[in-house]
Amino acid sequence: MPPTPIHFAALADLSRAVESWRQWLEGEKRASAHTLDAYGRDLAAFLSFLTEHLAAEPDLAALGALGTGDFRAFLARRASDGLGRASLARTMSTLRGFFRFLDRHDMVHNPALKAVKSPRPPKSVPKPLAADEAMETLASAGELHDEPWLAARDIALFTLLYGAGLRLGEALGLTRREAPKSEAMVITGKGRKQRVVPILPVVRDAIAVYLAQLPFPSEPTDPLFLGARGGPLNPGVVQRQMRRLRLLLGLPETATPHALRHSFATHLLAGGGDLRTIQELLGHASLSTTQRYTEVDAARLTAVYRDAHPRAKG
Repeated sequence: MPPTPIHFAALADLSRAVESWRQWLEGEKRASAHTLDAYGRDLAAFLSFLTEHLAAEPDLAALGALGTGDFRAFLARRASDGLGRASLARTMSTLRGFFRFLDRHDMVHNPALKAVKSPRPPKSVPKPLAADEAMETLASAGELHDEPWLAARDIALFTLLYGAGLRLGEALGLTRREAPKSEAMVITGKGRKQRVVPILPVVRDAIAVYLAQLPFPSEPTDPLFLGARGGPLNPGVVQRQMRRLRLLLGLPETATPHALRHSFATHLLAGGGDLRTIQELLGHASLSTTQRYTEVDAARLTAVYRDAHPRAKG
Protein backbone atom coordinates (compact mmCIF):
# COMPACT_ATOMS: atom_id res chain seq x y z
CA MET A 1 0.00 0.00 0.00
CA PRO A 2 1.55 3.36 -1.04
CA PRO A 3 1.82 6.17 1.54
CA THR A 4 -1.09 8.59 1.70
CA PRO A 5 -0.48 11.88 -0.19
CA ILE A 6 0.08 14.66 2.37
CA HIS A 7 0.11 18.40 1.70
CA PHE A 8 3.15 20.22 3.07
CA ALA A 9 2.84 23.97 3.56
CA ALA A 10 6.22 24.99 2.16
CA LEU A 11 7.88 26.97 -0.61
CA ALA A 12 9.46 25.24 -3.58
CA ASP A 13 12.97 24.57 -2.24
CA LEU A 14 11.65 23.14 1.03
CA SER A 15 9.01 21.09 -0.80
CA ARG A 16 11.76 19.50 -2.90
CA ALA A 17 13.76 18.77 0.25
CA VAL A 18 10.75 17.12 1.89
CA GLU A 19 10.21 14.93 -1.16
CA SER A 20 13.89 13.93 -1.21
CA TRP A 21 13.66 13.01 2.47
CA ARG A 22 10.56 10.88 1.89
CA GLN A 23 12.22 9.11 -1.06
CA TRP A 24 15.30 8.48 1.09
CA LEU A 25 13.15 7.02 3.88
CA GLU A 26 11.33 4.76 1.46
CA GLY A 27 14.29 3.75 -0.72
CA GLU A 28 17.28 3.56 1.60
CA LYS A 29 15.69 3.16 5.04
CA ARG A 30 12.97 0.82 3.73
CA ALA A 31 10.35 2.64 5.79
CA SER A 32 6.86 1.14 5.54
CA ALA A 33 3.89 3.07 4.17
CA HIS A 34 2.54 3.31 7.72
CA THR A 35 5.82 4.86 8.95
CA LEU A 36 5.95 7.26 6.02
CA ASP A 37 2.39 8.38 6.74
CA ALA A 38 3.18 8.95 10.43
CA TYR A 39 6.35 10.91 9.68
CA GLY A 40 4.58 12.84 6.97
CA ARG A 41 1.75 13.89 9.28
CA ASP A 42 4.22 15.02 11.93
CA LEU A 43 6.21 17.13 9.48
CA ALA A 44 3.09 18.53 7.83
CA ALA A 45 1.82 19.66 11.25
CA PHE A 46 5.17 21.36 11.92
CA LEU A 47 5.23 23.18 8.59
CA SER A 48 1.59 24.21 8.99
CA PHE A 49 2.45 25.64 12.42
CA LEU A 50 5.40 27.53 10.94
CA THR A 51 3.19 29.06 8.25
CA GLU A 52 1.05 30.58 10.98
CA HIS A 53 3.96 31.26 13.35
CA LEU A 54 6.05 33.07 10.72
CA ALA A 55 3.08 34.52 8.82
CA ALA A 56 4.42 32.96 5.60
CA GLU A 57 5.04 29.55 4.11
CA PRO A 58 8.54 28.45 5.21
CA ASP A 59 11.52 27.75 2.99
CA LEU A 60 14.93 26.25 3.76
CA ALA A 61 16.28 29.62 4.90
CA ALA A 62 13.42 29.93 7.39
CA LEU A 63 14.24 26.52 8.86
CA GLY A 64 17.85 27.57 9.25
CA ALA A 65 16.82 30.67 11.19
CA LEU A 66 14.59 28.88 13.73
CA GLY A 67 15.56 29.09 17.38
CA THR A 68 14.83 26.85 20.35
CA GLY A 69 11.86 29.06 21.24
CA ASP A 70 10.22 28.32 17.88
CA PHE A 71 10.50 24.56 18.40
CA ARG A 72 9.20 24.84 21.95
CA ALA A 73 6.28 26.92 20.75
CA PHE A 74 5.41 24.15 18.30
CA LEU A 75 5.51 21.54 21.08
CA ALA A 76 3.31 23.75 23.26
CA ARG A 77 0.80 24.11 20.44
CA ARG A 78 0.67 20.37 19.82
CA ALA A 79 0.24 19.70 23.53
CA SER A 80 -2.62 22.21 23.70
CA ASP A 81 -4.19 20.38 20.76
CA GLY A 82 -4.39 17.30 22.98
CA LEU A 83 -1.35 15.36 21.74
CA GLY A 84 -0.07 12.96 24.40
CA ARG A 85 3.54 12.61 25.51
CA ALA A 86 4.17 9.51 23.41
CA SER A 87 2.93 11.28 20.25
CA LEU A 88 4.92 14.41 21.11
CA ALA A 89 8.06 12.30 21.55
CA ARG A 90 7.49 10.68 18.15
CA THR A 91 6.94 14.10 16.56
CA MET A 92 10.25 15.32 17.95
CA SER A 93 11.93 12.18 16.64
CA THR A 94 10.51 12.94 13.19
CA LEU A 95 11.83 16.52 13.28
CA ARG A 96 15.26 15.42 14.46
CA GLY A 97 15.45 12.89 11.67
CA PHE A 98 14.39 15.45 9.06
CA PHE A 99 16.86 18.08 10.26
CA ARG A 100 19.67 15.49 10.33
CA PHE A 101 18.84 14.68 6.71
CA LEU A 102 18.95 18.36 5.78
CA ASP A 103 22.26 18.78 7.60
CA ARG A 104 23.89 15.77 5.93
CA HIS A 105 22.85 17.04 2.51
CA ASP A 106 24.06 20.60 3.18
CA MET A 107 20.60 22.09 2.85
CA VAL A 108 20.11 23.43 6.40
CA HIS A 109 22.47 23.62 9.35
CA ASN A 110 20.58 24.47 12.52
CA PRO A 111 21.78 23.26 15.94
CA ALA A 112 18.84 24.79 17.82
CA LEU A 113 16.75 21.62 17.77
CA LYS A 114 19.45 19.73 19.68
CA ALA A 115 18.85 21.98 22.68
CA VAL A 116 15.15 21.10 22.86
CA LYS A 117 14.39 18.13 25.08
CA SER A 118 11.88 15.61 23.83
CA PRO A 119 8.94 14.85 26.14
CA ARG A 120 9.46 11.56 27.88
CA PRO A 121 6.85 9.04 26.77
CA PRO A 122 4.96 7.42 29.64
CA LYS A 123 6.40 4.14 30.83
CA SER A 124 4.25 1.35 29.53
CA VAL A 125 3.18 -1.23 32.08
CA PRO A 126 3.61 -4.78 30.77
CA LYS A 127 0.45 -6.84 30.55
CA PRO A 128 1.04 -10.38 31.78
CA LEU A 129 -1.38 -13.18 31.08
CA ALA A 130 -3.47 -14.59 33.86
CA ALA A 131 -2.17 -17.94 35.11
CA ASP A 132 -4.95 -19.88 33.41
CA GLU A 133 -4.41 -17.96 30.15
CA ALA A 134 -0.70 -18.78 30.21
CA MET A 135 -1.38 -22.47 30.77
CA GLU A 136 -4.01 -22.52 28.02
CA THR A 137 -1.52 -20.85 25.67
CA LEU A 138 1.04 -23.58 26.29
CA ALA A 139 -1.57 -26.31 25.95
CA SER A 140 -2.85 -24.92 22.65
CA ALA A 141 0.46 -23.87 21.08
CA GLY A 142 0.68 -27.05 19.03
CA GLU A 143 -2.80 -26.80 17.53
CA LEU A 144 -1.76 -24.41 14.75
CA HIS A 145 0.37 -26.91 12.81
CA ASP A 146 -0.37 -30.07 10.85
CA GLU A 147 3.31 -31.08 11.06
CA PRO A 148 3.87 -32.79 14.44
CA TRP A 149 7.45 -31.55 14.78
CA LEU A 150 6.39 -27.92 14.22
CA ALA A 151 3.67 -28.32 16.82
CA ALA A 152 6.24 -29.76 19.24
CA ARG A 153 8.59 -26.86 18.46
CA ASP A 154 6.02 -24.21 19.34
CA ILE A 155 5.05 -26.00 22.54
CA ALA A 156 8.72 -26.26 23.53
CA LEU A 157 9.46 -22.62 22.74
CA PHE A 158 6.45 -21.14 24.52
CA THR A 159 7.00 -23.45 27.50
CA LEU A 160 10.60 -22.23 27.71
CA LEU A 161 9.57 -18.56 27.52
CA TYR A 162 7.01 -18.95 30.29
CA GLY A 163 8.81 -21.57 32.36
CA ALA A 164 12.19 -19.81 32.45
CA GLY A 165 11.33 -16.16 31.76
CA LEU A 166 13.59 -15.88 28.72
CA ARG A 167 13.49 -13.08 26.19
CA LEU A 168 12.48 -14.31 22.75
CA GLY A 169 15.90 -13.37 21.36
CA GLU A 170 17.61 -15.35 24.11
CA ALA A 171 15.56 -18.45 23.36
CA LEU A 172 16.09 -18.21 19.60
CA GLY A 173 19.81 -17.62 20.15
CA LEU A 174 20.27 -21.00 21.85
CA THR A 175 22.18 -23.72 20.00
CA ARG A 176 21.59 -27.48 20.04
CA ARG A 177 24.52 -27.80 22.43
CA GLU A 178 22.80 -25.39 24.84
CA ALA A 179 19.50 -27.26 24.95
CA PRO A 180 18.63 -27.62 28.66
CA LYS A 181 19.39 -31.08 29.98
CA SER A 182 19.71 -30.37 33.71
CA GLU A 183 18.00 -28.37 36.42
CA ALA A 184 19.67 -25.10 35.40
CA MET A 185 21.26 -23.44 32.40
CA VAL A 186 23.40 -20.38 31.76
CA ILE A 187 21.76 -17.69 29.63
CA THR A 188 23.67 -14.85 27.97
CA GLY A 189 21.41 -11.80 27.94
CA LYS A 190 21.70 -8.11 27.14
CA GLY A 191 25.18 -6.67 27.31
CA ARG A 192 26.60 -10.24 27.22
CA LYS A 193 25.61 -10.53 30.88
CA GLN A 194 25.24 -14.14 31.97
CA ARG A 195 22.78 -15.51 34.50
CA VAL A 196 21.80 -18.93 35.78
CA VAL A 197 18.17 -19.89 35.15
CA PRO A 198 16.48 -22.90 36.78
CA ILE A 199 14.83 -25.22 34.27
CA LEU A 200 11.69 -27.06 35.25
CA PRO A 201 11.27 -30.72 34.22
CA VAL A 202 8.24 -29.76 32.09
CA VAL A 203 10.48 -27.39 30.09
CA ARG A 204 13.19 -30.03 29.58
CA ASP A 205 10.58 -32.62 28.60
CA ALA A 206 8.93 -30.32 26.03
CA ILE A 207 12.29 -29.56 24.41
CA ALA A 208 13.25 -33.26 24.40
CA VAL A 209 9.97 -34.15 22.65
CA TYR A 210 10.65 -31.46 20.03
CA LEU A 211 14.23 -32.61 19.41
CA ALA A 212 13.14 -36.24 19.08
CA GLN A 213 10.83 -35.25 16.19
CA LEU A 214 13.19 -32.82 14.45
CA PRO A 215 13.43 -33.93 10.78
CA PHE A 216 16.70 -32.13 10.03
CA PRO A 217 20.20 -33.28 10.91
CA SER A 218 22.03 -30.59 12.82
CA GLU A 219 25.36 -29.82 14.42
CA PRO A 220 25.84 -28.82 18.07
CA THR A 221 26.41 -25.22 16.98
CA ASP A 222 23.20 -25.04 14.91
CA PRO A 223 20.18 -23.15 16.30
CA LEU A 224 18.04 -25.07 18.75
CA PHE A 225 14.78 -23.77 17.28
CA LEU A 226 14.42 -24.22 13.52
CA GLY A 227 12.03 -22.86 10.95
CA ALA A 228 9.91 -25.00 8.64
CA ARG A 229 12.73 -25.27 6.08
CA GLY A 230 15.46 -26.07 8.55
CA GLY A 231 16.96 -22.62 8.96
CA PRO A 232 16.97 -20.48 12.12
CA LEU A 233 13.47 -19.73 13.40
CA ASN A 234 12.52 -16.14 12.59
CA PRO A 235 11.11 -14.04 15.46
CA GLY A 236 8.39 -12.79 13.11
CA VAL A 237 7.12 -16.36 12.71
CA VAL A 238 6.83 -16.67 16.49
CA GLN A 239 4.97 -13.35 16.70
CA ARG A 240 2.59 -14.54 13.99
CA GLN A 241 1.93 -17.80 15.80
CA MET A 242 1.10 -15.88 18.95
CA ARG A 243 -1.33 -13.67 17.02
CA ARG A 244 -3.06 -16.79 15.74
CA LEU A 245 -3.22 -18.17 19.27
CA ARG A 246 -4.79 -14.92 20.47
CA LEU A 247 -7.59 -15.35 17.97
CA LEU A 248 -8.00 -19.03 18.82
CA LEU A 249 -8.17 -18.46 22.57
CA GLY A 250 -9.79 -15.02 22.64
CA LEU A 251 -6.77 -13.42 24.35
CA PRO A 252 -6.13 -9.65 24.35
CA GLU A 253 -3.72 -7.99 21.91
CA THR A 254 -1.21 -7.65 24.74
CA ALA A 255 -0.71 -11.43 24.64
CA THR A 256 2.67 -11.57 22.89
CA PRO A 257 5.68 -13.89 23.25
CA HIS A 258 7.23 -11.27 25.54
CA ALA A 259 4.07 -11.34 27.67
CA LEU A 260 5.02 -14.89 28.63
CA ARG A 261 8.20 -13.48 30.22
CA HIS A 262 6.11 -10.84 32.02
CA SER A 263 3.80 -13.59 33.20
CA PHE A 264 6.73 -15.66 34.50
CA ALA A 265 7.80 -12.74 36.71
CA THR A 266 4.34 -11.73 37.84
CA HIS A 267 3.25 -15.24 38.73
CA LEU A 268 6.47 -15.86 40.65
CA LEU A 269 5.89 -12.72 42.68
CA ALA A 270 2.26 -13.65 43.32
CA GLY A 271 3.44 -17.06 44.53
CA GLY A 272 5.74 -15.53 47.12
CA GLY A 273 8.94 -14.89 45.15
CA ASP A 274 10.93 -11.82 46.12
CA LEU A 275 11.85 -9.04 43.70
CA ARG A 276 15.60 -9.48 44.09
CA THR A 277 15.46 -13.14 43.12
CA ILE A 278 13.16 -12.40 40.19
CA GLN A 279 15.54 -9.62 39.12
CA GLU A 280 18.36 -12.17 38.92
CA LEU A 281 16.22 -14.66 37.01
CA LEU A 282 15.19 -12.06 34.45
CA GLY A 283 18.69 -10.64 34.08
CA HIS A 284 17.69 -7.06 34.89
CA ALA A 285 20.45 -4.63 35.84
CA SER A 286 17.99 -2.47 37.78
CA LEU A 287 15.38 -3.50 40.32
CA SER A 288 13.10 -0.72 39.04
CA THR A 289 12.92 -2.54 35.69
CA THR A 290 11.84 -5.73 37.47
CA GLN A 291 9.15 -3.80 39.32
CA ARG A 292 7.67 -2.70 36.00
CA TYR A 293 7.65 -6.33 34.85
CA THR A 294 5.49 -7.42 37.74
CA GLU A 295 1.95 -6.57 38.68
CA VAL A 296 1.94 -6.24 42.45
CA ASP A 297 -1.39 -7.22 43.94
CA ALA A 298 -2.48 -4.63 46.53
CA ALA A 299 -4.23 -7.32 48.55
CA ARG A 300 -1.04 -9.38 48.64
CA LEU A 301 1.02 -6.40 49.76
CA THR A 302 -1.48 -5.76 52.54
CA ALA A 303 -1.23 -9.39 53.62
CA VAL A 304 2.58 -9.24 53.63
CA TYR A 305 2.44 -6.04 55.68
CA ARG A 306 -0.05 -7.56 58.12
CA ASP A 307 2.08 -10.67 58.58
CA ALA A 308 5.44 -8.93 58.82
CA HIS A 309 5.05 -5.50 60.46
CA PRO A 310 5.40 -5.54 64.28
CA ARG A 311 2.63 -2.98 64.79
CA ALA A 312 0.26 -5.03 62.64
CA LYS A 313 0.60 -8.07 64.87
CA GLY A 314 -0.84 -6.51 68.01
